[in-house]
Amino acid sequence: MIIDAYKRLWPNRQAVQRITTDAELENSVRIELNDELTHPRLRKSVEEKLQLAYRRIEESELSEDEKTALIELYKKLAAH
Repeated sequence: MIIDAYKRLWPNRQAVQRITTDAELENSVRIELNDELTHPRLRKSVEEKLQLAYRRIEESELSEDEKTALIELYKKLAAH
C-alpha cells in the first residue's frame, strides 16, 4: 500500500516507479531527504526537504491513511 502511494506521489520519476520493496522505498526517501540528487552547493537541509514532502503529501489526492503512513515514514527516516 505505502509503495503504491509513494509511486502515485511521484508519477514522473522513473526510479520511483521501479520500487518493489520496503527497503527500496526507504532508500528512495532517504535520498530525497538528503537531497542527494542535487548539486552539493544547492542542496536544501533535511528539515526543508521534510517540510516540502509534507506539503506535497498533504496536497496530494492520496487517501488519509496513505498520507498518514507516508508522513510517518518520512518522520522516521528524517530522525535518523
